Amino acid sequence: MIKKLAGSVREYKTVTVLTPIMMIIEAVMDVLIPFYMADLIDYGIRAGNMDEIRAIGLKLLGFGLVSIVCGILGGRFAAVASDGFASNLRHDMYHKIQSYSFANIDKFSTAGLVTRMTTDVTNVQMAFMMMVRMMFRAPMMMIFSLIMAFRINGRLALVFLTVLPVLAIGMFLMMRRAFPLFEKMFKLYDRLNAVVQENVRGIRVVKAFVREDHESEKFHKAADDIYGISVRAETILAFSQPLMQISMYTCTVLIAWIAAHLIVAGSMTTGQLMSFITYINQILMNLMMLSMIFVMFTIAGAAAERIVEVLDEVPDIRNAADRSFDLADGSVIFEDVSFGYGESRSCLKHINLNIRSGETIGIIGGTGSGKSSLVQLIPRLYDVRSGRVLVGGTDVRELDLDTLRSSVAMVLQKNVLFSGTVASNLRWGNQEATDEELAWACRLAQAEEFVLKMEGGYDAVIEQGGANVSGGQRQRLCIARALLARPKILILDDSTSAVDTATERSIREGLETYMPDTTRIVIAQRISSVQDADRIVVIDGGEISGIGTHEELLASNEIYREVYDSQNKGGDFDAPAKQ
Repeated sequence: MIKKLAGSVREYKTVTVLTPIMMIIEAVMDVLIPFYMADLIDYGIRAGNMDEIRAIGLKLLGFGLVSIVCGILGGRFAAVASDGFASNLRHDMYHKIQSYSFANIDKFSTAGLVTRMTTDVTNVQMAFMMMVRMMFRAPMMMIFSLIMAFRINGRLALVFLTVLPVLAIGMFLMMRRAFPLFEKMFKLYDRLNAVVQENVRGIRVVKAFVREDHESEKFHKAADDIYGISVRAETILAFSQPLMQISMYTCTVLIAWIAAHLIVAGSMTTGQLMSFITYINQILMNLMMLSMIFVMFTIAGAAAERIVEVLDEVPDIRNAADRSFDLADGSVIFEDVSFGYGESRSCLKHINLNIRSGETIGIIGGTGSGKSSLVQLIPRLYDVRSGRVLVGGTDVRELDLDTLRSSVAMVLQKNVLFSGTVASNLRWGNQEATDEELAWACRLAQAEEFVLKMEGGYDAVIEQGGANVSGGQRQRLCIARALLARPKILILDDSTSAVDTATERSIREGLETYMPDTTRIVIAQRISSVQDADRIVVIDGGEISGIGTHEELLASNEIYREVYDSQNKGGDFDAPAKQ
């Protein structure tokens, strides 16, 4: 885990190494000051020797200045190193998530990924800063102070060593009990973020059904769960402070009692006692600092495991080593294809379908019949369980992913627009598209009229998620965006459901006229959306029930005929399940 996280340090290695060097130099200076303070008292002040006082005073001044400069530089380097490390870590996580297939993304919730890239990275960042700064300074201070304490009086220094086993055992027991609680707490943070995300995204539904109180209760329940487990974990770690204080005060009392006898016996000077107590306080204060680091590392350890889970996730879909970059045409062939999500049963079974390049194919079927799952196999958003999918005569698993996906444009059921302008959203389909090409795509998608009426036209602002345009307008902008890609295969997954019939017909006619060589696959619930297709595929229960033209299916396919009758006579909308 540490090796994986260390890979995100990269260009900040220099400041990462310089920080502990500065901290070690600062620790040496801080240890030397008490040593020379003893000489100042014993050989300068008590002896009344001004020359000695001036000489030792200049040394102390130099040590102090070096300590201050190193402390400032160490703080600066630590801040740069930790912020850079966190920035790289977030970049690495985000880049890795972009390489995930849909199957990989399904393993992590959206809220969980957001928590890992924000809260978890912040906790690891703080631990990293403590590690490169205090994790070096505190142990060095303890070691150097202990050496100096033994140099002053070895028998007296042994008092400190008696408390170390007590501290070590106490810290181990606290960490063992607190770590699992922090792991559980971070999972509860995921659930809290999921509740907030769900509520904000569905706020219109919440208000429409007057469910604000219910949503508030869900949020309070999630927040209370975090509060409860956080209190339990922090209560355990809170014992570290009194444990350290008891150890520190016990050492101080014992040392003062023993040292008093040594001074009376003449085997120890007042200056030595003052320096010794300073060293012991330095040791104990840095032990207390280590206890704080221990608390931070306990929290960060749980966060780091969750981060590494994201970095270690292996994308299910990757380019083959000998992949092809050549896509001959827009033909699509399904050869005995079966597919399912995760470990669930197959939602597509033994699909055999041959789509010619430039052909218009309509796909219709009941809700949950597998229509969307089928077309998601074409750009290889998922991989088949068995069989194979060929695009342009080549198995999609042997094609370069960028080549394949740049040749397949999808307008999904859920229309997504990003915050920006109309033009910036359209150019997702083609970054180099000219203004004339934008206008052409919008005319073809029947979007030009309402775009020109918007304030600013193509520079009009689109709010996050396209909140300031209607559902039908979002659909037409998404279609225009897909058209700008000039794809060999265009998939419209129920993408005109919010568009009136006349506008839908105009879009369909425009595609046939201006993009005749593009293979068009139209998924729809309305018969009118697909009846003019070259062929129509009826899917029922994950299997192909029938293939043919509108007239052929009316004559031969019972499911298609029932859907047609229901839509023309006001009956049920979805195709009935096959009995």
